[in-house]
Amino acid sequence: MKRDNINALSAPQPRGGYSQAVSIENFRRLLFVSGQVPMNSSDIVPDGIEAQARQVWLNVDAQLKAAGMSKADIVKVTTYLADRHHLAANREIRNDYLGALAPAMTVVVAGIFDSAWLLEVEVVAAQ
Repeated sequence: MKRDNINALSAPQPRGGYSQAVSIENFRRLLFVSGQVPMNSSDIVPDGIEAQARQVWLNVDAQLKAAGMSKADIVKVTTYLADRHHLAANREIRNDYLGALAPAMTVVVAGIFDSAWLLEVEVVAAQ
């Protein structure tokens, strides 16, 4: 698969951790991971944005592994936050998980299905 991160010079430049666009060619598979919520397999929701963000990324990682993929295959991330005050903590934990990867990314502040959840994350991955 050929993957190119694109950041047009005539558009705003990303401020770390993502690309304005990601082009993929010659891929075999696309995986669309539904919004992963901050709950473990025992239906426990941890307290606080940091713990919830870590749980969300554990859940994303589990879905990728179940499909025979890894975080290296992520090309798009959409994050829904319950409160804009969680932006910094979300960014820090997301960057810890993604490392040097720079997928296309969108963050939306929105009402979330369960009021106990502070965020939800969906991804698209390609191989």
